[in-house]
This record gives sequence, C-alpha cells and structure tokens, in this order.
Amino acid sequence: MKTKNVLIKGFFAAAIMLPFTQCANNRNKADVPPVATAADEVAPNGNLKIAYVEIDSLLSKYNFCKDLNELMLQKEENIRTTLNEKAKRLDADAREWERKVQNNGFASQERAQQEQQRILKQQQDLQQQQQRLSDEFAAMQQKNNLELRDSISSFLKEYNKTKNYDLIFSNSGLDNLLYAKQAFNITDEIVKGLNARYISKKK
Repeated sequence: MKTKNVLIKGFFAAAIMLPFTQCANNRNKADVPPVATAADEVAPNGNLKIAYVEIDSLLSKYNFCKDLNELMLQKEENIRTTLNEKAKRLDADAREWERKVQNNGFASQERAQQEQQRILKQQQDLQQQQQRLSDEFAAMQQKNNLELRDSISSFLKEYNKTKNYDLIFSNSGLDNLLYAKQAFNITDEIVKGLNARYISKKK
C-alpha cells in the first residue's frame, strides 16, 4: 500500500466545495502570509458576499487533519511490518523445504508433499490476510475522510451564522479559482477557528 491519497478528493454541497488531498504532501509547503479579511467584501452587484479557502493550506495546518494522517501512517506501517514478517518466515520455510527435497531430507515422498501443502496453505492465508488488512485500511481511510469533511462542514455552518457569506469557494492551486483578490481569502481565519474548536474537544 502507498500513502498517497490518504485523504481522497471530495466536496461539500452547500456552502463550500472542498477537494481533499493528502495531508502529508502539504507539510513542507510554505505558510500563506496573513491577508486582509474578506468580512466586508461585497460583489459589485451588492447582493453576493463571497470568500474562498485555500484547501492545501487548510489541510496542512488543521491539527485534526494532521492527527488523522499520522494515525493512517502508523496503521500502514503496522500492516507493512506484520505482512513483511510473515512473508519472511514463509520464504524461509519454502527455502528449507527446497533444501530438504534436494538433499533427500524427508522421510518419504508423502511427507515432502505434506510439507509443500502446508507452505502453500500459508501462502494463501498470507494473501487473504493482505487483502483483509487492505480492506480495513481503505474503510478506515474512508471513515476519516468523512469525519474530516463533516468537521469542516459543521464548523463553516456555525462560522457563517455571523459572517453571512452567500458563497465560500474552495481552491487548490488552479483547480477552482483562476484569480481572486487576497481580500477574499479567509483560510487563516477558518484554520484558526477549526484548531481552536479541535483543542477544546480534545480536553
């Protein structure tokens, strides 16, 4: 298994669309410098109040996202270690069986076949365990993605009760916004609120 796409791409249907990317890929990106708030910005027609969030920056700074990513990396490492250890033992058994066959080390042909069948059964068991662990990892990943999405979505609903934005866009590189004034960027404000709420929930 690879660590890529620990957080799959998704979107929020109401106030915000948030394509998710892997938190780990964002760790080394430079922090976005503070910018002017979009709280008082209004579209030219005077009817829409809009803002946007830089998703890459949000996911790299949101502590809940970082904790989920660390949890997934540890889970992946545990799976890899378990499978590697069993694969090494199985390989050693197969090599020993081959050595005994070449040196007439078995008491009978039947005994050699029994040992061969035992090794083949272990290989099948290992393959089944690998599939099971892979499925468990994928299910855990999906669960974390939903929790992260719901966390951000629920925060934005509370946040917007006082901010009253009509639209909050997501942006990742040039995926959604080709151009927007920095005054409409509320990323740091959202991250600050998310982390404050996350800290209070952990206590």
